[in-house]
Amino acid sequence: MPIPPVVEPGPALTAEQLRRYDRHLLLPGVGAEGQRRLRNARVCVVGAGGLGSPVLLYLAAAGVGTIGIVDLDDVDESNLQRQVVHGWADVGRPKVDSARDAVLAVDAGITVIVHAGPLTAENVAGVLSGYDVVVDGTDNFPTRYLVNDACVALGLPEVWGSVLRFDAQVSVFWGRPPVPGITAVQLRDLFPEAPGADDAPSCADAGVLGALCGQVGSVMATEVLKLLMGVGEPLLGRVLVIDALASRWTEVPLARAGAPAAGPVRPAAPSIRASSSPTVSARELAALLAGPPARRPFVVDVREPTEHAIVAIPGARLIPLGRILDGTAFEGLPRDRQIVLHCRTGARSAQALRAVLAAGFTDVAHLDGGILAWVDDVDPTLTRY
Repeated sequence: MPIPPVVEPGPALTAEQLRRYDRHLLLPGVGAEGQRRLRNARVCVVGAGGLGSPVLLYLAAAGVGTIGIVDLDDVDESNLQRQVVHGWADVGRPKVDSARDAVLAVDAGITVIVHAGPLTAENVAGVLSGYDVVVDGTDNFPTRYLVNDACVALGLPEVWGSVLRFDAQVSVFWGRPPVPGITAVQLRDLFPEAPGADDAPSCADAGVLGALCGQVGSVMATEVLKLLMGVGEPLLGRVLVIDALASRWTEVPLARAGAPAAGPVRPAAPSIRASSSPTVSARELAALLAGPPARRPFVVDVREPTEHAIVAIPGARLIPLGRILDGTAFEGLPRDRQIVLHCRTGARSAQALRAVLAAGFTDVAHLDGGILAWVDDVDPTLTRY
């Protein structure tokens, strides 16, 4: 159902703003009043990465008057494939600084508030309070649940997106809408509990099509603008599912699932299994591989062939995770040697570890930090992809 605008109109538009937003002013339901709402709006974008980048640029271009940017990372070369708010010259800079400059390059009259550093249960309410809409473009479950719980506690609408490989999801959550009759849903209605840290691969492990981030971010920006101006029907109670390879967009209904009432903001619980998984460090693995041949471990790379071709630990046997999870790889694994599994960061190898242990193998561990740790701590001459 249509919802009332979440922002009151600001001051009358200047002559320059009338020229700048001419194409908005022509739209039914928008006009000068809608543009004045946008100029008076305050939107916080959590995550200046693949999804946050297009959101920030389109919100700035649309004339949103105050934009908050939350991020703790620096720009890395691998970000440039999809994080279009950053450029080559920004590598090594804090993302909040790079994103701020890009927003101001679109419109120097926008107020940009940067929130550098991590969100925590102690600071999240203070960071998000005072904004009209929150955008969650983060890539990890603890922060997603932290943002969701804070938005529910503060009564803020949240535009949420997720992207992995060639697939994506977008929705709008509002756990405590101020107007009766508005669908009240939140992230915990879609995913009641956060998965374990090693249960769901990240983009760093599984990859992501860069252009898909642009598609999803544009949809998220559109949802923000609809909420601010009160036009159209937001994705409340609906999840938009995007299959980029099939060029198919479908919709899944989302109903309230008896999620707990909003209480104190709490971080998502860490995975017990992740903390108890037997691991070896990169330096420990290097020492084992340099030891007597009879005691050297059997190293298994559970990544995909394309990843193995980019960089590999010398002597590692490529056995993709899928073959371990379906059991077809077990015949080729030794039972009289230690097995060390590795992937890019450690998430997939932790999944493989559980499957191998469940199959009856006993002397098994996985590489803490994956091949990235190997490159950083053992052989920096290798490609860090």
